[in-house]
Amino acid sequence: MNKFKSMLMRHRKLLGPTALALAVVAIFWVVNSPAIVGVSASSRELPIYCVQRDNKAVSLTFDAAWGNEDTQTLIDILGKYGVKATFFLVGEWVDKYPESVQALYDAGMEIGNHSDTHPHMAKLSEKQIIDEVSLCSGKIENITGDEVKLFRCPYGEYDDEVVRTVKNMGVYPIQWDVDSLDWKDLSAAEITKRVTSKVAGGSIILFHNAAKHTPEALPGIIEYLLSEGYQIVPVSELLLDGEYDIDNTGRMTAAAGK
Repeated sequence: MNKFKSMLMRHRKLLGPTALALAVVAIFWVVNSPAIVGVSASSRELPIYCVQRDNKAVSLTFDAAWGNEDTQTLIDILGKYGVKATFFLVGEWVDKYPESVQALYDAGMEIGNHSDTHPHMAKLSEKQIIDEVSLCSGKIENITGDEVKLFRCPYGEYDDEVVRTVKNMGVYPIQWDVDSLDWKDLSAAEITKRVTSKVAGGSIILFHNAAKHTPEALPGIIEYLLSEGYQIVPVSELLLDGEYDIDNTGRMTAAAGK
């Protein structure tokens, strides 16, 4: 794109206003063509944002990095409806609240890895990425005895190396396609509207365990999903078995030809 701009600048005196405008439009179209953007996007390493499903299965997920005010309340609400969710825990949070990790596990919730110290993963070396994932998983596994197979990047930030490294560790990198924005202290009604207006079969929905109005919003969201025929499952049950592809939107699909 910069080369094209330079050429236009050098030859702008030779082009009339109309020709110059047409040239700019043509360059913009070429650079932003869906075909070209698609090729660029498809070459990226992406985490799993959602899953292509034949049924209306969805996952509720909660990130736990700092506070612990509502963890038990969330467990109780989920238990009331017989729903199993996935909680992504930071290692330092596990250190502070091992009893809550045990409570989540005892309640049948799925536990995933949210890094050890909640860093900006894309700024780390490969070794540092491995250490962040390994240390957190070790802390969780010491309490639950179960292997951790899911990872979510802090802040939702990643690059190709982060995703590739996590996959090479045998762990699924998990993002989301429905963001409740509960961390912004939205009202329960606003949280509910955001989730119910955006959810679809295969969605992964993001909440936080210490957001102000999430416990208030959660019962209504669960009731809406169930009334609309959605099946609420942990992330590991939402994922497809066997070989898979990730399209340029981050959707997990069955591998071509499978």
